[in-house]
Amino acid sequence: MNKRMTDGMMKATELTRSGKLNEATALIQSLLQGAADPSPGAQSVSNDITIEGVFTRLDGPAPEQAAPKPAAQPKPVRRASGVRRGLGETLRKIAAGGMPRHPGVTNSPVDLPAGARFLTLSHTSPHGQRAYRLYVPAKASTSSMPLIVMLHGCTQTPEDFAAGTGMNALAEEFGCLIAYPAQPSGANAQKCWNWFRPEDQAREHGEPALIAGLVQDILRDHNGDPSRVYIAGLSAGAAAALIIAEAYPDIFSAVGVHSGLPSGAARDIPSAFSAMRSGSTGKSRRNPVPTIIFHGTADSTVHPDNGRAVESQALTALAGLKRSASTGTSAGGRRFTLTSHSRSDGRSLVEHWQIDGAGHAWAGGLPAGSYTDPTGPDASREMLRFFLQHHLGKAKR
Repeated sequence: MNKRMTDGMMKATELTRSGKLNEATALIQSLLQGAADPSPGAQSVSNDITIEGVFTRLDGPAPEQAAPKPAAQPKPVRRASGVRRGLGETLRKIAAGGMPRHPGVTNSPVDLPAGARFLTLSHTSPHGQRAYRLYVPAKASTSSMPLIVMLHGCTQTPEDFAAGTGMNALAEEFGCLIAYPAQPSGANAQKCWNWFRPEDQAREHGEPALIAGLVQDILRDHNGDPSRVYIAGLSAGAAAALIIAEAYPDIFSAVGVHSGLPSGAARDIPSAFSAMRSGSTGKSRRNPVPTIIFHGTADSTVHPDNGRAVESQALTALAGLKRSASTGTSAGGRRFTLTSHSRSDGRSLVEHWQIDGAGHAWAGGLPAGSYTDPTGPDASREMLRFFLQHHLGKAKR
């Protein structure tokens, strides 16, 4: 990629982040055609322009194949999981960090058992400010409690993510604190965690620093156990969770990655799109943290190869583990394959749940939230079971 293309893509990235998709479309199209850089206000290029490549749909399963066109008319490039899309739609998908728009996001009040609290709080630091919800169970322990940080997917809210994952009910059962940070539209037009930006991929920088500071607030004010802090997410939230766990292995004891991407999968919008579409090996993780992965084999938004790459990354610095694989069927009828890598004492350090025929949705989730698949294995319960095996007082490796 020459300097003109690199500079142009950087400019398009900034336009996309700020929601100026028409301008970003025009700029990228001109770069691809070798034309002069249009002004930021250019509106002459339609969002319906297509470029060569294979793109996945944002709004559900691929439609049936259209009737063949006459031989003189070239056919669009297709694959089983989707169809070619417009450049404008491609940019919207990247701006959304991999989560399509969904009309069912809920902000309805959360039902609480007597004595439980679902607090609305905020964290502020030199790295910025984030609001968050914190669930404190009615059965709050007098001793310190585990803390699970849950990063929602794009277009979602903390309330929606709580409703869909059912994590608050598990907090009551196991006596945990659950934090749901909120990504504002000012940080990303689609409320996505910015997993593909270099400034949000390192310790003491950007969103990783924000979440680490938020955790410290909770541990200070709400009887959290600093040796049992975990982080999980869906889609863009999952990719961000993995980056944050690697950046702060002294804070997070384990990470849950649902329909996400490996650490280092992208550094800009073009590489983010490539990773979501085709998969990425990412980069070697310097600080492997115990990792549990869920990914549907029919996910057309984030390619399932990304789940396998997360598994490989987690094993990079782990030796002497016993690998085992098993298959099963969830209560809702979803078949799955579980690959587990365990220590001699039986504790699993890496688990990969591959869910047959599942798309881009939280497995075993509740229909009250968006992007859930109630038929799948219970990802929330399995994540919590995996998390509670690990704490900073135990050797992880």
